[in-house]
Amino acid sequence: MQTATYKGYTGKFELDLEENLISGLVIDIKDVITFHGQTIEEAINCFHESVDDYLDFCQERGEEPEKPFSGKLPYRTTPEIHRKIYIAATKAGKSINAWMDEVLSIQLEKMSN
Repeated sequence: MQTATYKGYTGKFELDLEENLISGLVIDIKDVITFHGQTIEEAINCFHESVDDYLDFCQERGEEPEKPFSGKLPYRTTPEIHRKIYIAATKAGKSINAWMDEVLSIQLEKMSN
């Protein structure tokens, strides 16, 4: 899985060998934003266009677009660190809580030895 960020939104890019496409999904919001392209450049441009279209659509409807991250967890952190934690957990196939529990447990174990 490869990711890219545009205007604070993270797109996950995946290769679809059957369709000969690079397809993707914005992974850090509940609203569904998808994109695709036959080349890396097309897929990245489509990702940018899809985020822009989403923001324009929300503005036209007078709605606030969903923000990727608030930065609020059981402890306070920055939105950038929150995003990085989410991406690391997603890559590991875990929830944020499960991933943080594992990472913190490993670090605590190292500290107690």
